[in-house]
Amino acid sequence: MNVLIVAEQSGGHLKKATLHAVAAGQAIAGRTGGKVHVAVLGKGVGAVAAEIAAYGVTVHAAEADGLEHYLAEAFAPVVVEIAKGVGATFVGAAATAFGKDLIPRVAARMGAATATEVLGFGGAGPAITFHRPMWAGNVLAEVDLATPVKAFTIRPTEFPPAAKAAGGEVKGVAAAVDLAALPVRFVEFKEVKSARPELTEARVVVSGGRGTKGDFKELEALADDLGAAVGATRAAVDAGWVANDLQVGQTGKVVAPELYIAAGISGAIQHLAGMKGSKVIVAINKDPEAPIFQLADYGLVADLFKAVPELREKIKAGKGS
Repeated sequence: MNVLIVAEQSGGHLKKATLHAVAAGQAIAGRTGGKVHVAVLGKGVGAVAAEIAAYGVTVHAAEADGLEHYLAEAFAPVVVEIAKGVGATFVGAAATAFGKDLIPRVAARMGAATATEVLGFGGAGPAITFHRPMWAGNVLAEVDLATPVKAFTIRPTEFPPAAKAAGGEVKGVAAAVDLAALPVRFVEFKEVKSARPELTEARVVVSGGRGTKGDFKELEALADDLGAAVGATRAAVDAGWVANDLQVGQTGKVVAPELYIAAGISGAIQHLAGMKGSKVIVAINKDPEAPIFQLADYGLVADLFKAVPELREKIKAGKGS
């Protein structure tokens, strides 16, 4: 009962969420006795394929001009062919924008039932089950997929990254993609340039909520002092204070940095679902009854507009000593 994990890469750089997905695939293989395979698609992905193979898995590298830019309609048929070729009973990826877009299309082509945002597994062999959250994390469901092939996406924050191991190899895959025959076409990719790390890749995240009143300047400055990414609650995004891609939460991005600083965030359950896996959580809120303090490792009851500048001064003093 083999497992196929679809790797995510951009510009020849492997996304770290893939290593968490590989670890999830290895967890399934440990319960079923199967082997883990990884599919990486694109143009010029040889280095990425070799990087993944260092984790002891067989990597199937599909290269074609038509795969240079991601289009789900182009990628899905190739993934299906790879899955069939390796006899994969399980096909999955990380629950990123890439995985959420691609895996349902792969599942539809393979007639596979799908479990999304998987947190863990139960059972063994054909009876393996998928643990996933429901109702904003208030309910943990154990899902049994009855189809012969099972598709899934995993929350990267719930699985450790795969460890390097011997025995990996790279196999080339012949992929023919007729872009002209697709109902969609790639026009352009406008990348938002930022000196800050990507939100889902950052070791430190500084997030703001309704308590910022739309003023993120101090939080952005604090993030720059710490080499951190900036995040926000849905309320801040919906108000138009920050861009959509900064949203952390159930309907945004799920993060688990080493340090998460929540400033002016009350702690609605939808937001907590996106950051509760953080190693250390620091909350700054002037409301002592704010729910965020129940989850925080360190809490400061204070006005963020007074506390954050003071915190920045301490950080600067520490760097200068």
